[in-house]
Formats: sequence, structure tokens, C-alpha cells
Amino acid sequence: MPAPLSSDLGQRFESLFLSGLNGAAAARRLMVSPATGARLARKVREGASLQPRKCGRPLGWGKLGPHKALLAGWVEQDPDITLAELCGALAEAEAVRVSQGALCRALRRMGFTFKKSRWSRLSGAGPMWSAQGTTGPAAASP
Repeated sequence: MPAPLSSDLGQRFESLFLSGLNGAAAARRLMVSPATGARLARKVREGASLQPRKCGRPLGWGKLGPHKALLAGWVEQDPDITLAELCGALAEAEAVRVSQGALCRALRRMGFTFKKSRWSRLSGAGPMWSAQGTTGPAAASP
């Protein structure tokens, strides 16, 4: 997405346009495209502001904003609750349907982290070290 034109360029365009130049001539003098000159001239004629508008998404929580306290309560009550269970509970309790990704991002913004709990060892091998300082499979045998 291209960057907006600077505010001083808008002011210079407006002064050139009001001094009698048409939009294309003012655009040529300021080295912008004729289409931009026509667009800025229309804004000056209509009395609209030439200040650049804010770019990007609006700040906020979206549809999860009003439900932050409820979500925090559920997670604090049951820290092992899954995102799918949270989505289902939110849909049942408040009739709000959100994706698991949106819910995960909202919980992270609220300060919650996700920690995996390991139920078993990753592999069937035993420890590869012992207190005596020997390593390898011989170290595991008594």
C-alpha cells in the first residue's frame, strides 16, 4: 500500500490551486500524477481536508472486547481449558462466534501464555547422564 502524501504537499497544492492553476498544472509543478491533482482539486473545491487519513486497522479488541472479563474468568478457573472449548463456551453463553486464532491472540494480549504440559517422555530412552558423571547406556544401569 502506498504511503499517503505529506500534509505540506497538500497545503502547497491548495495554495497553487487557489492562485489560479488547474489541478493538472498544480500536480505537474509538484511532480505528482495528474490523477492525484484531479483528486486533490476536487477535495479543495468541496472544502474537504487535504490532511492524510490514518492508515492501518483501527485499534481495539473487536467483538471480543466486551467479553474480556468473562474469558479471563474461565481461563483462571480452568487453566487447562482448550481454545476449542473456550470458543464453544463463548458461543453458548454469549452467542459470539470467533475463530480459535482470534481467541488465542486476545488471550495473549490479556497476558495469558500457553504452556504445554508433557504427559509422557518424548522418547522411550532413559536419561543419558548419571550423578557419577558417566554417560551413555552403561550409566543408566545400577
